[in-house]
Order: sequence, then structure tokens, then C-alpha cells
Amino acid sequence: MARIDAYFKKLIENKGSDLHLSEGQPPKIRVHGGVRPIPDEPILDGASFRQLLAEICDPKAFQRYLEKGDLDFAYEMDQDSRFRCNYLQQENGLAAVFRLIPTEIMSLESLGVPEIVKEFGHMRAGLVLVTGPTGSGKSTTLAALLDYINTNSSRHIITVEEPIEFVHRNKNSIITQREVHIQTPSFSDGLRAAMREDADIVLVGEMRDLETISLALTAAETGLLVFGTLHTNNARKTVDRIIDVFPAHQQSQVRTMLAASLRGVVAQLLCKRVDKPGRVAVHEIMFATPAVSAIIREGATQKLYDVITGGKGEGMQFMDESIWSKLREGIISPAEAYMKSIDKTRFKKFLPKEQSHLGDASGENPLSH
Repeated sequence: MARIDAYFKKLIENKGSDLHLSEGQPPKIRVHGGVRPIPDEPILDGASFRQLLAEICDPKAFQRYLEKGDLDFAYEMDQDSRFRCNYLQQENGLAAVFRLIPTEIMSLESLGVPEIVKEFGHMRAGLVLVTGPTGSGKSTTLAALLDYINTNSSRHIITVEEPIEFVHRNKNSIITQREVHIQTPSFSDGLRAAMREDADIVLVGEMRDLETISLALTAAETGLLVFGTLHTNNARKTVDRIIDVFPAHQQSQVRTMLAASLRGVVAQLLCKRVDKPGRVAVHEIMFATPAVSAIIREGATQKLYDVITGGKGEGMQFMDESIWSKLREGIISPAEAYMKSIDKTRFKKFLPKEQSHLGDASGENPLSH
């Protein structure tokens, strides 16, 4: 057993999501969104801490980390406990952050993802983007969607990830999982290769550069169903981000490509619950209707708000509507709703007086509406 496993066990015992180890600091864990030290643990220091990190890492990869300052990989403590590991360097020396990856892939229903999202799993080609800030559960939602496809369809699914988080077993589909830097040099290399590997569906773990985004659009146009992730909070920002990655002289052509290949966007945020410990997901959902495609072609993304709010009949949902429904049900607080919303004025009036620094005070009860 590796010495670091003792910290992982404390993370699991406390129902935490992340373990933070940093030279010159005591070990800390994130539980329900907040970070706190593990009680009675000494400060991490020197050669002992370096050995702690080296113990679970491939020696060549650890040497590369010491030279370059960053490293991503996955570590399996036992069959029930798998971790996404990020090694970094900071002003006081070495550091690492570990995210607990659930080994059981949850269903879309148990995650609270709207039923309509299953529609993306039945599509045959195009680009579907699952977006949200770091730690908002994008990977978990995508894993659930892939598992839904794996259970209900017979297709060849290729994932390109850094690192591989959820391990999928073949059900009715064949799943080929490839890890960046181990089985393929980069996301773009993995995506380019997938076009020659008789794939029906490709999951691109992160669309973070021009080459990967450009290849994803090409793959979607040539008949693959491509799932990708971006760190954007809503559908409008997602469309803008994809187009803004390209140089100005290419943006008109990219708008045309995106209008033709985009099938939809699922934006996800996690909100802290007040009804019980934990967090709850809220979603914005956009399907690429003819109106959405025309707006993307025109470059008039400010009009997407009206299309999404008017598209309820087609299964669309604006982020603030999802937040509003959780507030009305008493699942999240007015302050949390205000902080996570796009249109702040809608939620300002529900803030209690002691939080008036966030907005105008009002004693109004949101549940009375």
C-alpha cells in the first residue's frame, strides 16, 4: 500500500471530492464545495513529500514533472477508488491535487440531467458540447450519456481523454479509450486518428486549442458524432468561444461550419444545496434548430437568449430557468441563485437584508411566486 493511500482513505471517509497536497501546508480536502485541512495532520515537507508523490507515479513521468512543472495521470488505489491526479509546482515547492472519480457510472436520471439530453445520444452526426467551469461535473454527465449510448445502441465509441477518468466496459457498443501522452500524443492526434478507425462517436476530453476545435468541426461535418467539453457557462458563450479561437479572417467560414455541424449545447453548473448536504446540478440546454443555425451564421449570438427561452416546446432550457426552479423548490438559497445566475436582477429581490452587499435587500419570499 502506498503511503498516500492514507490521505485518500480520509478523503473517502469524509465524503470529499478533492485532496490538496502542497509543500509547506497541511493536507486539505474539499467537501461539498468548501476546502478544509485534514485534522491532526502535519505540514508536508521536503524529501519525504517528494517520495510520497513519486511512489504512485511512473518514474519517467515523474522526472518529466520535475523538469516541466506539470503532470496529469490517473491512479487506482483499489477497484472502488480511482483518482485523477494533477501534479504541479508552486512557490514553496511541489504540490498535487487529486479528484476522486466514482468507479460506478451514474445514470443521467440519478444525476438529475433533464430527460431530453438523451436525444443527443440518438444523433448520427454533428457536434455536441457539454460545458461548464472546472469541477462542474461535465465529465460525469458525459460518462452517463456515453453509458446510455453503450446500453441502448451498437456503435463504435472512441474517447480521447487526459487522463482516462471513467472506465467503460463494452455493453452493446464497442468503447475504445485512449489517454493523451500514453496512447496518443495529443487531443488533435487522437481525433485525427479516430476518423480512420471506423468510429461512430468520438469524445474529445478537452477542446482547448484551435487545431482540436478545427478537427472536431471537420469530423462532425464528415459524419461522426463528436462530443466535446469547453469551460464556458452558457450556450451563447460557448458559440462565441469556438468562433473566437480562430483568426479574424477565418471566422466567417467557421460560423458557417459551426451552423451546419452543431447539434446542441448542454451547459452545467453545480449549486450548493440548502435542503441537505451536497450540491445540485442546473442546466442550460440548446438544440440547433434552423433559427439557432441562422443566428450562428449571422454572428448575432445575443439573439440566442430569445430562441432558448422560446424553445421550451423543443426541450430547450435557459440556465436561469433551471436555477429559478431549484430556488422555488427550496433546494438552493437566494444568494446561491443570485451568484450563479446570468440575469442578476431577476434574483436580486430575493436576497435577505444581511446579504444586501450582493444586491438590493428585500424580505420577499421567492416561494410565494
